[in-house]
Amino acid sequence: MLWAVVGAVVASAAWAAGVFLIGATANAADLRGYTAPSDLCSRADYGSFKDEYTASDTTPTHSSLKDRALDESYCSASLKKSGSSYADAYLSLQVDLHKKTDPAPEFTATWKNYERSHTGYDVGAVEGIGDEAYLVTQDTTSGTSAGSRYATLAVRDGWVTYTMSYSAYLSSYDPDKDPPKIDEISDWLKTDTRETLDRLKD
Repeated sequence: MLWAVVGAVVASAAWAAGVFLIGATANAADLRGYTAPSDLCSRADYGSFKDEYTASDTTPTHSSLKDRALDESYCSASLKKSGSSYADAYLSLQVDLHKKTDPAPEFTATWKNYERSHTGYDVGAVEGIGDEAYLVTQDTTSGTSAGSRYATLAVRDGWVTYTMSYSAYLSSYDPDKDPPKIDEISDWLKTDTRETLDRLKD
């Protein structure tokens, strides 16, 4: 009888350990070999914009965070055309490695529905980049010398999220009266995002 009880206890413990291990494996962060570098500006690619904006930013801003729950890297760069004294447009890039929680539900809710919570923006799904990706755009120039052009490509690949954003603001004081069209910007974002994601893998 004692041996039966001991056997039952051992079997129960083994079953519990198995369930724990399976659960731990199932909940492991799906980071797919990505890293969040200390200097994203030096690792990221935004070469597609350099034909249009030939004066490179020599002092882009970068920051990073390392935590048990999240690794994050950020980069901000100014874009200048030849002869410009001030920035004609801006790029921002951010990669987040979510190590404790699957970001998929919140990512989809945020970007798929972006135009529902932000008036005047267009949203479209992008195929072939990560598990899911969305392109958000806005053009308020309407052929005038005022307004803005904005585009963000947001990507989720496993538990990793990445965004690359472009913005240009036109005014009577800005010598740049002909920023690139939204279609051009969108293509550049896609090209450079693909390259950057490749670079961010171990």
